[in-house]
Amino acid sequence: MLVLSYIMRVINLINRLIGNVFIWLSLGIVLVCFWVVIERYILGSTRLWMQDLYPWMNGVMFTAVAGYALYRNDHVRVDIFYRPATTKTKAWMDAVGVVAFLLPFAWVVWSYTLVFVQRSWRLYEGSANPGGMPGLFILKTFMLVFAVTIAIQGIAMLIRSILLIAGREDLVPDDYRYKYDQE
Repeated sequence: MLVLSYIMRVINLINRLIGNVFIWLSLGIVLVCFWVVIERYILGSTRLWMQDLYPWMNGVMFTAVAGYALYRNDHVRVDIFYRPATTKTKAWMDAVGVVAFLLPFAWVVWSYTLVFVQRSWRLYEGSANPGGMPGLFILKTFMLVFAVTIAIQGIAMLIRSILLIAGREDLVPDDYRYKYDQE
């Protein structure tokens, strides 16, 4: 059980680190978008690569921080059943949800996008816009990052569920315990 707890903590640390780094892209998105507006409407010019940059940054940020959002429990769920449930019931719901839905979903995303991303890397694909951003292949790679980060965070959720069902809540860090417990 200690090994499982260690694995869960490492996964949480990885997704916290990724989340805390990539969340700063939101500031970059605002600044680049603001500058594109200034260039276009005040300076009367535009650079197409900058018009590509802020939506690409948005895509990178949201795909990179998905595992972090899952770690923080900031994802969508049907709380009508989940919120009033006991800790063990929540653990069982999470375990079933991870095994039946989250991990298969992550596998489907990985397996269907891998060929797409590999092709993009072979071509060193860039923007479809003339004068647009190079490096679209990097942006597309974040679809795989998305699949990996949610899958490993799903494994951390599954480990948390196993520990809680086994009565080893002491091995679950305080920041990763269920909130609003009814027990």
